[in-house]
Amino acid sequence: MADIATRELRQPIDIAEYLFRRLREVGIRSVHGVPGDYNLTALDYLPNCGLHWVGNCNELNAGYAADGYARVNGIAALVTTFGVGELSAINAIAGAYSEYVPIVHIVGQPHTRSQKDGMLLHHTLGNGNYNVFAGMYAGISTTMARLDETYDAATLIDNAIRECWIRSRPVYITLPTDMVTRKIEGERLKTPIDLSSPPNDPEKEDYVVDVVLKYLHAAKRPVILVDACAIRHRVLEEVHDLVEASGLPTFVAPMGKGAVNEAHKFYGGVYAGTGSNPGVRDQVESSDLILSIGAIKSDFNTAGFSYHTGQLNTIDFHSTYVRVRYSEYPEINMKGVLRKVIQGMGSIKSNPVHHISNQLSEQEQGSREQKITHAWLWPTFGQWLQENDVVITETGTANFGIWDTRFPSGVTAISQVLWGSIGYSVGACQGAALAAKEQGNRRTVLWVGDGSLQLTVQELSPMIRNNLNPIIFVICNEGYTIERFIHGWDASYNDIQTWDHQGLPVAFGATDKYKGYKVTTRDELTKLFANQDFCSAPFLQLVEVHMPREDAPAALRITAEAAASRNK
Repeated sequence: MADIATRELRQPIDIAEYLFRRLREVGIRSVHGVPGDYNLTALDYLPNCGLHWVGNCNELNAGYAADGYARVNGIAALVTTFGVGELSAINAIAGAYSEYVPIVHIVGQPHTRSQKDGMLLHHTLGNGNYNVFAGMYAGISTTMARLDETYDAATLIDNAIRECWIRSRPVYITLPTDMVTRKIEGERLKTPIDLSSPPNDPEKEDYVVDVVLKYLHAAKRPVILVDACAIRHRVLEEVHDLVEASGLPTFVAPMGKGAVNEAHKFYGGVYAGTGSNPGVRDQVESSDLILSIGAIKSDFNTAGFSYHTGQLNTIDFHSTYVRVRYSEYPEINMKGVLRKVIQGMGSIKSNPVHHISNQLSEQEQGSREQKITHAWLWPTFGQWLQENDVVITETGTANFGIWDTRFPSGVTAISQVLWGSIGYSVGACQGAALAAKEQGNRRTVLWVGDGSLQLTVQELSPMIRNNLNPIIFVICNEGYTIERFIHGWDASYNDIQTWDHQGLPVAFGATDKYKGYKVTTRDELTKLFANQDFCSAPFLQLVEVHMPREDAPAALRITAEAAASRNK
């Protein structure tokens, strides 16, 4: 018999169903995670809510996968169990918080009565404290929603999802076992969650726009520099229109790869201080005004803090403020400001852009060398890429090498430049490939080192289980190259056990829908790139790419030297 509170509801709905229907409403189609006894009942609701359960090998990988899914799809969901599960995922969620990736993290908890009584249940610390793990997550979640009562559950869910989207950062939702089936008002579902950002104060916004335009019109050599937060805070349409309307030379920071159409005539390449192509560096650092959009000036993103640009010549656009030279305007979102700058810009001074291509250097063109080097690989890879590909690069040589690749239009680039958790890319590849499949089977390509792969190789299994078809290139260069360049060139701790990489998918259950390759020369890789069956990515493919142990992109060498110097 329904209780009085339930009888008063117009459209009763279980809390778990309400939560999962809201996830689908904001565009989530697949949920990552690992089952555990405190979330099992909730997982039963997924199919009826139109959500697909991925089923990852462990929670850390699931968190990485949710991160990759969110970067392609726009937002993701992760379900873990209390204590052991959520702590296994905490590194991945910290990375998502660091890099502004929106993940709704749902934690199945013990019964509310068990928590109040301080029972010594499994997955606890044995001290009756059920708040300790939530406390750990408080610093890496933009919102905490504790679903301990029915009266505010719907409000907490809606607010958490909204904050996740608007702030573009993880949120933490607890779902105790007894709250899964509790009834709340389902009529709220008829009103979609408002995902729009709060509007800027019109008078303040207009003032900031006038200040920006004053300096822009006065500049003789202005440029645009786009970074990761332009992607995360969804101003790419404004960025595109700004580039078109202004005709200004436009560059990206490493974390901003993919934010700008790199096939555009005004695209000038990747700027990372001394790690930049010389022509790029000269044009950016000689400019008298930089329109910096969504910058994250971390060490790896600036090649060891090697920017040679001054704040006096910079206008910074962010999601919560705009800084014009040394004057900061808080509580101003860049989206509205950029749109009005475009509308009021008129004619401004612009200069020819330094041309960037995937053409090999003259030295490489004339070389008979057959070793696959980074100087040869990344421009060659750029020639092979297709429009709308998803490209994931692991922290290490691939992360820095991709700077020298000019993308076709529509390419999504995924890397973890700021957090830099080794092994991230394999889990992220699974999530990204799944989101790409949901979007019409965009081709997904991963570059990962042989050392990094060993941390998260289990995610090959969910790729196979979910019929995903990424192309995985494993750089085989005998261990942790980026670590060698920082410290311990010949140290045993930077060495790894050699694996049979081609055989790994077979060990995880891949049968007829898998093919492995091994390339040791430039001719072999060139021939593979020309293979149409390979290029069509009909199923999972893994390629061992053997490269010299001592070789690395120039930008990595510069950044590693800076890191080694700081570590001293």
